[in-house]
Amino acid sequence: MLFASNPIGVEISPQGVVCALVGGSAASPRVDRVAHASFPSQTLQVSLRDQNILAPETFKNVLTSACNQLMCRSTRVAVSLPDAVSRIMLLDFEGRFKSRAEGLDLIRWKLKKNIPLDSADTLIDFQHLAVRENGDMALLVAIASRTVISQYEDLITEAGFSPARIDCNTFNICRLFDRRLSLQNDCVLISYYGGTLSIVAFAQGIPEFIRSKELSGAQVTDNRMYMEINSSLLIYKERFPDRPVQTVFCVASPETAYGFRDTIAEATELTATLLETKGVVTPGNFAPGSQGHLFSCTAAIGAALRGF
Repeated sequence: MLFASNPIGVEISPQGVVCALVGGSAASPRVDRVAHASFPSQTLQVSLRDQNILAPETFKNVLTSACNQLMCRSTRVAVSLPDAVSRIMLLDFEGRFKSRAEGLDLIRWKLKKNIPLDSADTLIDFQHLAVRENGDMALLVAIASRTVISQYEDLITEAGFSPARIDCNTFNICRLFDRRLSLQNDCVLISYYGGTLSIVAFAQGIPEFIRSKELSGAQVTDNRMYMEINSSLLIYKERFPDRPVQTVFCVASPETAYGFRDTIAEATELTATLLETKGVVTPGNFAPGSQGHLFSCTAAIGAALRGF
């Protein structure tokens, strides 16, 4: 049995559970083992408001089966969920917070007319990104249903694991490729992962625009994909006319990557640099080394890196 001080990365989707055990260092992560286990149909649905897990016992059994395949004694898990479970926004806030609790109260008050959930069921988290030139704080804010997140936490705990952190796939994709993205102060990352199209624009290494759209079943060469990318970047240009898009990175499955790059090129008139999971991690003796096998573990590996 392997001992691990870092949490197991766990991606949960309607299709099943993907687990990744990651070692090494933040500068040179090593994937020691990965595992997959599928859900039967009608086990899980992705929803912002409604309970996601429709078959709790099946959910726990599949989660346990996937984690046990890693042959690791650690019970700490860092969980990655589909973006549609939450709402993500970037917020500029005037002034300073005396404490995190005060910050949460002030954010809740500022967003009270824009929160898509009942006030009593709204869970808010935030991360301080930077201080603007005018003194405003740039914040990354996540909003989710307390009922939805608690169901995941409770069932993961009942299965014998300790959820160290829960966030969404887009954040974990960004985390995995952080060192590559940081080589460019200003860039845009466009990913199509788990049926979700995500666009994140960075300025001086800080996210300043985030948009994700559920496009399950869409082909990367569909007009719908082109329109979503094009309209998102138009909104970005309207908000930040002094920041022309010059560098684009993309993430997509091996079988769709080149078609996805063509669609991005049509929408941006730029050639996107393809980022591959196999290019940023070292496979251990018991882990696959091909992009074909590692791509499906992208979010789970990114989640595991929270412990570094």
